Amino acid sequence: MTLRLPDRWIWDFWTVDEGARIHVFYLQAPRSLGDPDLRHWNVTIGHATSPDLRRWEIQPDALAPGAPGTFDDRSTWTGSIIRAGGAWAMLYTGTSSAEDGLVQRVGLATSDDLTTWTRHPGPVLEADPRWYELLDRDAWHDQAWRDPWLFRVDGDDAVHAYVTARARDGDPRGRGVVGHARSRDLVTWEVLPPVTAPMGFGQMEVPQLVAAGDRWHLLFSSDPGTRTDALGLRGSGTYGLSGPTPFGPFDPATLTELDAGADHVTYAGRVVPHGGGMSFLAWVGYRDGVTFAGELAEPRPVVAGADGTLTIGAPR
Repeated sequence: MTLRLPDRWIWDFWTVDEGARIHVFYLQAPRSLGDPDLRHWNVTIGHATSPDLRRWEIQPDALAPGAPGTFDDRSTWTGSIIRAGGAWAMLYTGTSSAEDGLVQRVGLATSDDLTTWTRHPGPVLEADPRWYELLDRDAWHDQAWRDPWLFRVDGDDAVHAYVTARARDGDPRGRGVVGHARSRDLVTWEVLPPVTAPMGFGQMEVPQLVAAGDRWHLLFSSDPGTRTDALGLRGSGTYGLSGPTPFGPFDPATLTELDAGADHVTYAGRVVPHGGGMSFLAWVGYRDGVTFAGELAEPRPVVAGADGTLTIGAPR
């Protein structure tokens, strides 16, 4: 069954496998707002657990916007979680009221039990103007630096983060890239050049890195209003690029529609490893073009081909 809350919409999410349970952390906002476009500015981070991605138990909320005057007092948005130093560490996106929510930064919170979270003061990761576009209202509506995805690489003692970002130059409608940073303590970060080149996306949202065979897949989401027509893509949903290493190169020729198209209503899909296999989980938007669902869809099996390709099957 889906994860649907009667009083709140759900959208972007990230998961943690604790062994017996999968934890899902998700953005949520009251359905009583009426207009789903208002959800982004009335957001908290919810939390639920499941043994199988089908049966859900709601847990206490994880985070809400910070105290007035902090970098995240306007919103707390998409993040990810990793085990670090015997505790859990969450990187998440924050915006401030002082900047009218226009500048995105990344914050850190830690937990011993995935339930009670303590914020690190201030942001820990910000866009570097050497490679990334800062706020330019003539080029784009905000400063994109959000949706951090945390991962480790064998033989490397650093933690890496991929983020939704934008390049400094090129067609403003197509500057979207996946940014890159690394850290050894999750507080001090070295911002690196992007791992993708601008290819026509205005933004490459909610990135995730997935290993399959000898290939690495960089997942992200896009909708028609945030890219150039030159891409020739049909609609909205989750896409993927692949490369030979965790850092690419991610050739635009490998672009694949994993769960996208004109008739799709899911977005920000994630591949969730569990039980010795992989499932695809996404959230549902406008199912009938009119009513905003705001719920997690049923999990779908993910099959990795011998050549490393990913195929998403039908719900079981």
